[in-house]
Amino acid sequence: MYQRIRDLREDKDMTQKQMAKYLNCSQQGYSNYELGQRDIPTRLLIALAEFHGTSVDYILGLTNNPLQYRDKKAIHRKISK
Repeated sequence: MYQRIRDLREDKDMTQKQMAKYLNCSQQGYSNYELGQRDIPTRLLIALAEFHGTSVDYILGLTNNPLQYRDKKAIHRKISK
């Protein structure tokens, strides 16, 4: 999980400080999440998934499909029409 949040951040060419600002936490706090030194609070886990357009399941390592969240939204829109 910790490597995934780092990879997602780096894929967007963001610093830890920028990510921490988005999440409204300190850079050190965010660094601790990436290093696995602190558990990520649920509200921040959800915010990370939404920001990166992926699912909490992907971040947690329950699926290897990073697009799962987007796919579900697209399916929901098709069903709603």
